Amino acid sequence: MHKGIRKVLVTGGAGFIGSEFVRHSIDKGYKVVVVDKLTYAGDLLRLKDVAGRYVFYKIDICNKAKLADVVDKEKPDAIIHFAAETHVDRSIQEVGAFIRTNVIGTQNLIDISRKYGINRFLHISTDEVYGESQSGRFLETAPIKPNNPYSATKASAEMLVRAAIRTYNFPAIIIRPANNYGPWQYPEKLIPVVIFKAMHNQPVPVYGRGKQIREWLYVSDCAEAIEILLEKGKIGEIYNIGSYFDRENINTVKTILKLLDKPENLIQFVQDRAGHDFRYSVNCAKIKRLGWRAKTAIGEGMRKTVAWYMENMKWMEDKKRFLERYWKKVYKI
Repeated sequence: MHKGIRKVLVTGGAGFIGSEFVRHSIDKGYKVVVVDKLTYAGDLLRLKDVAGRYVFYKIDICNKAKLADVVDKEKPDAIIHFAAETHVDRSIQEVGAFIRTNVIGTQNLIDISRKYGINRFLHISTDEVYGESQSGRFLETAPIKPNNPYSATKASAEMLVRAAIRTYNFPAIIIRPANNYGPWQYPEKLIPVVIFKAMHNQPVPVYGRGKQIREWLYVSDCAEAIEILLEKGKIGEIYNIGSYFDRENINTVKTILKLLDKPENLIQFVQDRAGHDFRYSVNCAKIKRLGWRAKTAIGEGMRKTVAWYMENMKWMEDKKRFLERYWKKVYKI
């Protein structure tokens, strides 16, 4: 535990990565305050294993007055900012919510953090701000070139944080994780969608020919990296978090089908996503110098993920009606 940081406020703490960080930080001895709007993608069931060990406020980060009241009351030493609209497909269909939460919500947190003297602010961004890469790995010094509405709003939020660092000596760190996967991921993202569809013997949608390449980071490894940056990260710096496990999407899909003992003829190629980035890949030498590296190999992580969803299919089944309408809209199948 960082000697000057005992209480943390986690925005988006009922989300996929945020909840993993909440569970991790509680186990490490931090006092934790969770702020979450509980949109369709937020779920307090993700925190059932630490029930009673955190303080929760159902608040939209765009409600500046209520957010300020919580910070004033709880007096956290640090804020770890996960709260965001995150799904690229949704941003293509309706960008307004992404601008509101990802940009305006972030500025609200900056203003409130400055007002109440927060000691450290960790802004969780994404590797997608770099845009696509044909080869090599992006260093933190690379220019950012977002190519879809989601990544554009995350880049905008980063620029606000960077401006605050430069203008006000704001004590922030920017973190750019690769594609996370693992238990509790909402089934609008590739891996849980494939698992759900395959388990129900339904067509498994794959954009284009599935040749896009993604770097897959197991969610518990990401949470551990963020905690290390909370403890050891340098104020004003940017850090990539990646695994170096790069795969074509079609290979990821085939791996899941094999783990589920399902035939590859379930795969149905669908019209590619508009503006689909070909490849994301980041260089993690900077955070490795702080003593972190991804522990979970891609094969192990996939097995653990598939096993978790098979054991917790009811969680996805409870969202089925809403999801099936959405899947038909996005994949046209």
